[in-house]
Amino acid sequence: MTALERAIARPDPVHDFGARSPLYGLERRSVGFMDVLAQSVAAVAPAAAATTVVLLVAGISPSATVLSIVLAGVLSLLVARTISQFARRLAAAGSTYTYTARGLGAGAGLASGAAILVGYGAIAMFALLGGAYYVTFLLEAVWPAFGGPGTLAAVLAAEAAFVAVVLVRGIRISSRIALVVEGLSVVLIAVLLVVLLVRIGPIDPAEVLGLGGIEPAALAAGSVIALTAFVGFESASTLGVEARTPLRNVPRAIVWTVILSGGLYVLAAVAQVAGFDALGASLAASASPINELATAYGLGGWGVVADIGIAASFLACAIGSTTALTRVVFTMGRDGVLPPVAGRAHPRFGTPIGAVALALPVIIVVPFALLLAGLDVRGAMHATIAVGGAGYIVAYILVCAAAPVFLRRIGEATIGSTVAATVSAVVLAAALVTFFAVDAAAGSVALWVVLAVAGIAAVAVVVRLRRGLPSLARIGSYDEPVASQVLGGVARPEAADGD
Repeated sequence: MTALERAIARPDPVHDFGARSPLYGLERRSVGFMDVLAQSVAAVAPAAAATTVVLLVAGISPSATVLSIVLAGVLSLLVARTISQFARRLAAAGSTYTYTARGLGAGAGLASGAAILVGYGAIAMFALLGGAYYVTFLLEAVWPAFGGPGTLAAVLAAEAAFVAVVLVRGIRISSRIALVVEGLSVVLIAVLLVVLLVRIGPIDPAEVLGLGGIEPAALAAGSVIALTAFVGFESASTLGVEARTPLRNVPRAIVWTVILSGGLYVLAAVAQVAGFDALGASLAASASPINELATAYGLGGWGVVADIGIAASFLACAIGSTTALTRVVFTMGRDGVLPPVAGRAHPRFGTPIGAVALALPVIIVVPFALLLAGLDVRGAMHATIAVGGAGYIVAYILVCAAAPVFLRRIGEATIGSTVAATVSAVVLAAALVTFFAVDAAAGSVALWVVLAVAGIAAVAVVVRLRRGLPSLARIGSYDEPVASQVLGGVARPEAADGD
């Protein structure tokens, strides 16, 4: 017997591993790169954002709609690069919450966790409202009697039920539904946009970019709104436990989501700005820009198909955002931040069933409450996307601040990574302040809604911290090799006995 054979047959015992991962219960290493990419793409929902967010940007920055989206794409790439620094080193399910805690400690981790929960939750609500809006719009066009609040409520309820079933059944089902739905939607929208550009004819790049009369404040505010079209690109990081080769696949999915989405957004913005300019109409005043352009340029049937794709994209976004949300809640349950029920996994499907039970009722009830409070659908969508965007951006600022500290601690900091993280954090903070200043000056109540949500989140974080830092010793947990996977591995007694 050779030395190697003897080492394999009778390995030296290794005692530094647990019997199970801190995040046990999830369906470990069960999905590949395309599923991971589908998670991030679904959370971003590029097919829906290509129309709805472009419309919102045009409302705030009409002269620089395209340029705002380009700037948001560049900033998103910088943030994606920074988040990937963590994703290449940690297989986690807690997204920016885990990463920030690993870099800046428990307090910052809790703040980042609260922010990303608000982001995922509010965007899921936005997606449910958007899907209901487009489905009702389509039904009303075919059968006018089906329009109105009753139809809207029924569609919302049906969407919520579908999302609940998908979340419980498992990540492979949810990611593949999202991949098919979003993939078809993107293809439909992209083909229609290209055909529209051909019908519109030659365009003036300077006119489309609005280079003649850019207002810096409006450009900054428009860029923040445009950034909401990209938020969610990091949600692949919530599948670090469930992904195969996560340290490679998760960072790739994060970066490619930004690249693919950004390309579609620029195409959509150019087509819509050029199309409405050629018609002499206002893009910001449109109810359904793609549909109206398709009708104006003799492609009415395609407009209906595109609306179906947009509605489906919103549904995929609701699934993707809620999937990410439940993984963060699950991680917080395992960390001891939330009650133990949050950390329960389904014994058969390997899904975070406790987190689903806690999070889904809130995501379903709030859209109904907003509508009952008197907001129309578009007003409710504006409120939820403002809150969600603010939550995401605060989480991105914190994770960008954490990255240089984390990399320096492990001896892997570089000038490039430090500069990218620092610039991202500073620009995001400045853009967020500018946006709310412009939005509030325009009479929007979004700022006050965001401040109210931020106040509630801040109180929750402070209360949790006052319970004592020793109870937060496990914060920032991530997937770790277990004894059974290591040659000679011997489980620690405390790990074998339970949590």
